[in-house]
Amino acid sequence: MKFATRLNSFVSGGDVPAALRRIAATEGVDYVDLNYPEHFESVEPEAMKALLDELGLTLNGNATRFRKQFVAGEFSNPDETIRRAAIDLAKDAIDAAATCGSDLLTVWLGFDGYDFTFQKDYAADLQRIVSAFQELADHRPDFRISIEYKPYEERVHSMINSFGQTLDVITRIDRPNLGATLDFAHMLMAGDQPAFGASLLLEQGKLFGIHLNDGNNAHDDGLMIGSIHPFETMEMIYFLLRHEWDGVIYFDTFPIREDAQDEAETNRATVELFFEKVKAVGVNRITEVIRSQDGIAAQRLRNELLGIGSSKYQGELAV
Repeated sequence: MKFATRLNSFVSGGDVPAALRRIAATEGVDYVDLNYPEHFESVEPEAMKALLDELGLTLNGNATRFRKQFVAGEFSNPDETIRRAAIDLAKDAIDAAATCGSDLLTVWLGFDGYDFTFQKDYAADLQRIVSAFQELADHRPDFRISIEYKPYEERVHSMINSFGQTLDVITRIDRPNLGATLDFAHMLMAGDQPAFGASLLLEQGKLFGIHLNDGNNAHDDGLMIGSIHPFETMEMIYFLLRHEWDGVIYFDTFPIREDAQDEAETNRATVELFFEKVKAVGVNRITEVIRSQDGIAAQRLRNELLGIGSSKYQGELAV
């Protein structure tokens, strides 16, 4: 398994190299995701590549971070000069990631949305977003562009606000190097089923990233993995195993009162445990239970995943 963790959980006083050294000392975490331009403000891409190599870390990908200049929107900003700046920022993020040895850019459009009625020309502005992504995908056709959706925050309503809307946008963009990153807590906020979305993207070869975390559905809580929704997390893992997905799992959690290194290692241990449990029951066996559409068989499966299945149930799980 490949794991990355959130660099900003480790940053103190804006010292990116020190944060990377702490991540490199975190057991089982060999990858890192960086924000652009945030994490490159004091370290140029060539120097970042040298530092990552020195520490034995691999860049999974860059993520765009649009700040105050873009509060009225990134790719649908009414000011074409600002919209162009957002597209250029994303292109620079692509080039920086490529310099550091990665082929992935994750784009979350936190400001492309609206707060009031009569504030958005929905179809026209969605097309402006689509054309921006097409330009990014064509910038380097060998480089993957991944859309990360979120239903709200920073805006009251996001333009790309759900899994269904993400699929629609991917279809409209129509580029082979464009896919999606699924953030577990964002999906809960949108009322989406994480495993449902993962299974469809896996089927299409469009799952470019997984951000695991947890939350209480209403907000982007960034809680430790499996702390609230263990079964939904294991169901997603089942589909990753079923489709033999080999990407990097990114811990997008927000330790505030917890030590970042201890929290990351706990996330890793949780994910490894969940993988072990799913493998122990068996992908084929779980597939049979799912295809039966039998609620009792599904509950017995959940009991076994918890390690409390009695021998009475063992022969009945494969229905």
